[in-house]
Parts: sequence; C-alpha cells; structure tokens
Amino acid sequence: MSYTSLGLNSAACCSLVAGRSDVTSIVKPIIDGGAGGIYNFRITETSSSQDGEALVVVYSNPALGISTVGILDGFASVLGDTTSISFASALHPLAPGFSAELALGIGFSCCTNQRSTVKVNGTTITDNAGNLDDGDAVADGSLITVGGYDDPYSTLLPGYADDHERYNLAPNIADGSTTIKFDTVNASQDDNIFLAVVRVTGEGNVCTGPNCNTIPEPGSMALVGLALAGLGGLRRKAKRA
Repeated sequence: MSYTSLGLNSAACCSLVAGRSDVTSIVKPIIDGGAGGIYNFRITETSSSQDGEALVVVYSNPALGISTVGILDGFASVLGDTTSISFASALHPLAPGFSAELALGIGFSCCTNQRSTVKVNGTTITDNAGNLDDGDAVADGSLITVGGYDDPYSTLLPGYADDHERYNLAPNIADGSTTIKFDTVNASQDDNIFLAVVRVTGEGNVCTGPNCNTIPEPGSMALVGLALAGLGGLRRKAKRA
C-alpha cells in the first residue's frame, strides 16, 4: 500500500504532510462478506516518521435514511481555515432521528501546548482539539488523535485530556438553518488537522465559500468524498500497529 501526498502544510512548523491511500479493494470484500458490526483491520507502518493512520469507511444502509457524509483531507491551515456544508432544505435539529457530528484527525499533536480551536456556526466548541489520544508514547512517530466511532462525544469546551475529537453538532445548529460553518485555527502552528469527517441527516453539499459555489482545491482540506442518499459514516481510529 502506498500513499499519495496531500501536500505540505507550509504555514506550520516541521514540514508536516499527510497522505491518502484508497484501500477499498481491501476493505470492501471483508465488509460486504461479513455479518455486520465491528471489523478489525491491522495496519503495519513502514516508516518511523508516520504518526498514525485514520481509516474512513462510508457504507450504504437503507435503514439509516438519507445522510450527507463529507470527507475532507489534506491539511487545515494553522493560521485559520473555513469550510461550510450547505443543505437544499432546512435543518431541524430537534426532530426525531436528527443527528449531526464532526470527527477530526490531528497529527503531530502532543501535550498541553499543542492544541487547536474549532468553531461551529460562530460558537467555539473546543480550544483543546489535539493531543496524542491514539498514540503509543510522547515521541515523534506516535503523535496522533482521531475521533473514532468508539469515542464519546466531547463535551462543550472540554479540557485537553477530555477532548476526543468527536463532536455533536446538533446543539449548534439553529432550527431552519441550511448551512453549517466550521472554523479552525492552531495558534501554536505545530499541529496538522489532516482529516475532517462530517455526517448530517439530510442531503447537502460541501463547499468553502459563503455562497457555497466553490469546491475546495487540493492543499487546504481537499474534498475527497461526498456521499448522499442512504449512506452513513463510520470513523474508526487506527492505533499504531
């Protein structure tokens, strides 16, 4: 398995990069032929400079109804980045069955001084995104955290150790709104937000501008997948093998 480089996070320190590999041919036969539930995939790293990996699986299940799954990777500028997801019809977060969540993957993150701020629709939900929740030790090559399916939602404005990089967005969505806006910034300029996965009930599209007419270009949180109609998202953190 080889990775395609997603570019250098030039605004950050330390020549931080991320890569992508399409493992559909490996994962799909196992899931399609399985009984459902939890699947385990072993990842063996071939370079000591890899902090870790995130495995993202989007699957079809008609019982889940219609959802929008946005998968963005590459990197978020440490100086500040904005992404929006827009919907053709109004969102009603108090309606039965409504759900909206955000999961982040962050590399080269360690200890209390490396952290990022995340805002949703102008409200700060965390100042402590980061840390090495899924790493083995405080050392280069093991500094990664991913909001996985088995992580609880982080509380509003969690402490550093209590931020699991998985967030419930519903409380920050006004009834009747059609757009969810995300703002990120890394004041220490040394973390790499390399992944953002958004899953929201309803049908929408992912865009970067205030009028949602533009799609992100590779380099700054590049859009790699958008799935509509009967799709759900599974984000599983991958610890170092």
